[in-house]
Amino acid sequence: MSSLRIASALPSRRALACALSLALFPCAAVAADTPGNRASDALKTFDRVIVIATPVQPLTFETDPKLPRQPVPASDGADYLKTIPGFTALRNGGTNGDPVLRGMFGSRLNLLSNDGSMPGACPARMDNPLSYVAPETYDSLVVVKGPQTVLWGPGASAGTVRFQRETPQFDAPGLRMQGSLLGGSFGRNDQVLDATAGTTLGYARLSANRSQAGDYSDGSGDRVPSAWKKWNTDLALGWTPDADTLLELSAGIGDGQARYAGRGMDGAQFKRESLALRFEKRFDGTLRKLQASAYRNDANHVMDNYSLRDPNPAGSMPMAMASNVDRLTKGARVAATWELGAFALTAGLDAQDSRHRSRSGMGRGSYATLPWSRDARLRNLGMFAEGTWTAAQGQRVVAGARVDRAETADLRQTAGMMAMPNPTFGQTRRETLPGGFIRYERDIAGSGVGWYAGLGHVARMPDYWESFSPNRGPMGATNAFAGIQPELTTQLDIGAQWRGARGSAWVSGYAGRIDDFILFRYMSGGMMGSTSMASNVDARIHGAEAGGEFRPGKDWTLGGSVAWAWGENAAAGTPLPQMTPLEGRFTAAWDNGRWNAGVLLRAVAAQTRVAVSQGNVTGRDLGPSAGFATLALNAGYRVSERVQLSAGIDNLFDRAYSEHLNLAGSADFGYPAMPVRINEPGRNLWLKLNFSL
Repeated sequence: MSSLRIASALPSRRALACALSLALFPCAAVAADTPGNRASDALKTFDRVIVIATPVQPLTFETDPKLPRQPVPASDGADYLKTIPGFTALRNGGTNGDPVLRGMFGSRLNLLSNDGSMPGACPARMDNPLSYVAPETYDSLVVVKGPQTVLWGPGASAGTVRFQRETPQFDAPGLRMQGSLLGGSFGRNDQVLDATAGTTLGYARLSANRSQAGDYSDGSGDRVPSAWKKWNTDLALGWTPDADTLLELSAGIGDGQARYAGRGMDGAQFKRESLALRFEKRFDGTLRKLQASAYRNDANHVMDNYSLRDPNPAGSMPMAMASNVDRLTKGARVAATWELGAFALTAGLDAQDSRHRSRSGMGRGSYATLPWSRDARLRNLGMFAEGTWTAAQGQRVVAGARVDRAETADLRQTAGMMAMPNPTFGQTRRETLPGGFIRYERDIAGSGVGWYAGLGHVARMPDYWESFSPNRGPMGATNAFAGIQPELTTQLDIGAQWRGARGSAWVSGYAGRIDDFILFRYMSGGMMGSTSMASNVDARIHGAEAGGEFRPGKDWTLGGSVAWAWGENAAAGTPLPQMTPLEGRFTAAWDNGRWNAGVLLRAVAAQTRVAVSQGNVTGRDLGPSAGFATLALNAGYRVSERVQLSAGIDNLFDRAYSEHLNLAGSADFGYPAMPVRINEPGRNLWLKLNFSL
């Protein structure tokens, strides 16, 4: 039946044994400093478990993915983003969720790893870009909300997400190493290793991880198909002839498989191949920095209904079948930064070329003997400039502009379930897409208070999912490729923050208009199954987030955040789909420098504003959803400066609940034919060891 073993609800014995044995390893040996490998050189001090991220600049959040987090440490990039207020994810199974920010998802979020793009290949988004990201192998996660930067590629109307690896620096030959071991309920078993050897002239860095889990049980004790197994390995070789110069070559591979409760097929392969070259040079004059990079990322994804499940003779796919899709993306970027008095400016060019192909077959493994069929090519060339003017002490104006020349070629000779001749075969769409923003920032001297207001505009080309996956396009259009227009977002972002001796607080709000919002409708097609239609509508959005923390005593911290999103189809006066309900997170943490403990209460309101009409599911809403609240506990012990043990219990009271953003459970896994929400995991225990050398 399945090569992914269904594990018990107890932590993996092997992982726990490894964690405990390393925790008891002589601390003096672990903490030994060697030349060029001092604690100040290499590794960040371990912190308490991360449950809510806070902004470091207006609309910008930054966190260290290596730190322990709650809920259970993330297996993919989308899961880690949920620590940032405003983010949630569409759950497929136990891993590879699709990130959603302020009710917006897809290419409205610019998702980057080491500043390279790796869009998934599946037309149904079973392998979104963050499926290929192992968060703990990166050094930082930076998120900019809204259309408030132009530096990192086109179309980022909802926000920009960057998983980054820092450049190691050595003042003498040395070796640095850090990693983690994780064991948890439902067979969770993770290992991460990040090792760097280097001298003043260069370095070699190896980052690797392996993550595995079995199917989880929800709060009612029912099994939810959700098992996964994945691994990644990346190697970077850097040349640093002086402190101001870097030339780095990096390569990576990875693979995995994942069982999906809400899909008719599972992810049987997530093969990744990455290659990148990066150059950086710093200067002392008006020209301060020059950056150039190029990358080649290939995602080879297999979906089938027989590797991780048995085909259901009574289902919509009664026979063994598979689909193999591949997307090769190449890109390059060059940028220069100048500083002159009160002005700073970064300007440059970026380009991307992405090619998609597919093949499918009936019977086990038959697809591998068939030839590939190219169906799409997407290109983009962009120019950008973003600068900051410090008008006076505590007053800044930040502005940026970019223009993109985008084109999409339809290479499908046939289209549709009946494989009819494609009327747009060989056609190419070309669009010139302008965008930009301006933001004013003000700090009130001596008060710890600052505020900002920014207005941004983005024109976004329809992506592969929107152009090629719908069965139909807008009324009167030949298909979605020919009929879907670029999406135009204009948005106002405002906010304020306060930092004091015993606490901090922040609040942000936004309001926007989206012309030609790309809306999906999913309809029952009778004997032909469900069909999808993509069209353009005008939409309005607004929402808010707020958070803060207060330190009532030396060792205590109280914190919380709230987030809310609202969207409307302006022409029809109906809700937009996948709008996240009001959510609050409230924490209390105690930390005396050696021991720490915390509690997390997550409360989500019911969502009754949904996009459902005439019995057909519109967008991603399955109907109204009930509110819920869950409680989680965590604790940690710093064995030494370089060894930390942390543990947690998620969903302490074993609640049976589901998120509003959800996929209908597949009938092939025993769910009813009518849409049924996939429940979240029940009580979940985990133990994690972080260490560094």
